[in-house]
Amino acid sequence: MGRMRENPRYNVISMRISDEERDRLQAIMEATHKSVSDIMREAMELFSVQLEQSQPGDQKAA
Repeated sequence: MGRMRENPRYNVISMRISDEERDRLQAIMEATHKSVSDIMREAMELFSVQLEQSQPGDQKAA
């Protein structure tokens, strides 16, 4: 039986990439010693932060 995870991940997403994109991804994997999944999770988080920063906030002037 597998170990219990605090935050299990059941969803799978697949995508097609070019040979050049695969080469870049492989280079990132080798440089960081991270999996494709970890790299994509970090990329998604960075993109989310950039998106939040580029949108006007809900802050109201005092």
